[in-house]
Amino acid sequence: MLKAMPELPDITAYMEALRPRILGQPLDAVRIASVFVLRTVDPPVAAVEGKTVHALRRIGKRIAIGIEGDIWLVIHLMIAGRLHWRPAQAKLTGRNAILAIDFPKGSLVLTEAGSKRRASLHIVRGDQGLRAIDPGGLEIFSTDLEGFRAALTRENRTLKRALTDPRILSGIGNAYSDEILHAAQLSPIALTHKLKPEEWDRLFEATRSTLTIWMDRLTAEAKKKFPEGVTAFRPEMAVHGRFNQPCPRCGQKVQRIRYADNETNYCATCQTGGKLLADRSLSRLLGSDWPRTLDELEALKRT
Repeated sequence: MLKAMPELPDITAYMEALRPRILGQPLDAVRIASVFVLRTVDPPVAAVEGKTVHALRRIGKRIAIGIEGDIWLVIHLMIAGRLHWRPAQAKLTGRNAILAIDFPKGSLVLTEAGSKRRASLHIVRGDQGLRAIDPGGLEIFSTDLEGFRAALTRENRTLKRALTDPRILSGIGNAYSDEILHAAQLSPIALTHKLKPEEWDRLFEATRSTLTIWMDRLTAEAKKKFPEGVTAFRPEMAVHGRFNQPCPRCGQKVQRIRYADNETNYCATCQTGGKLLADRSLSRLLGSDWPRTLDELEALKRT
């Protein structure tokens, strides 16, 4: 199964779990096991050691830990990075453990699966330093319908691209964009410049309600235990990661488009008027024979 980057609900859950563990606590040490994880040199790591944590912020899909002296540790998990809460001074064993931030009562450990080192730690000064690494996407809970529509129509993009572009919207990625579009009953390849007013209403409401549902669910779990094994593939989801399983609304099989390291899942009946969207990996083989409807797909399978 494809990997997925933690998104707004997952980052919110991490922050919910971190608040009682690190806010107001002195940061004892930062231990770096991979030279690739630290992406800045000023301020140095030594500048935060022995200082107290005073704030937590989310910057897009990044977690920012505020240290006295207006210094921020900013962690970006990327696709394969995950956070873990371990006993104090936990050893960084195994090739996946790349960073530990030590506190008196425990260590926040960053692991990254695979051979590519994309997860990162930036140490920056003040709001100016935070702004420099902020992609600038709109916060969905800090805007209204008009602001939402204006952000998504600055360029004529597909809905999938518009929802997941961090310069347009903050914190939404591959998984929750699938869920949002299913809830709104809109095609992932519909163009933003062609949406009707009622479709904008549905999309805005679906974006806020879908994220709220998952933020509430995951933060409730995080209050009970630290969120280990964060994943964007959950059995409660409607379409994401559920290729060939029944759509919870209509019962038809969920479809997918695969490209690069991403997968878009959708219901053709609920979202595209019964039309199948060409999967590039299959269309190279099938050419003009690639089916455009569910019925055509079933007929093709039988033959």
